[in-house]
Amino acid sequence: MAMVLTRLHFTHPIHLIIGLTLWSLWFVAVYSGLSVACAVVPPPPEAGALTGLNAVLGGVSFITAVGLAALAWGSCQVAKQHQGRQRFHATVSAWLYLFSAFGVVFAGMPIISVPPCL
Repeated sequence: MAMVLTRLHFTHPIHLIIGLTLWSLWFVAVYSGLSVACAVVPPPPEAGALTGLNAVLGGVSFITAVGLAALAWGSCQVAKQHQGRQRFHATVSAWLYLFSAFGVVFAGMPIISVPPCL
């Protein structure tokens, strides 16, 4: 396990695509989960935005945004310790993780204000 963590350190180029990949997986999971839940067991329309479905989707969004922000912070901390290409990879990865976290927050905002299954 230690060898895998050493090889996939924040200076590894794979981190350049992980943030946006996690964002896209979140997007597909949340909105396909919403569609399936609305087809199987739709909440009553008079409940508004305060439904169990919105609570679950909001929780998943919150966990994803916090996880991406933590990855951005960790990558930024590692970037300060390196020079050259390793610093570049860690810095760009940090910005991409942060961009993905903002994407989760922005795309997840309707969850807290819009009733599901309109």
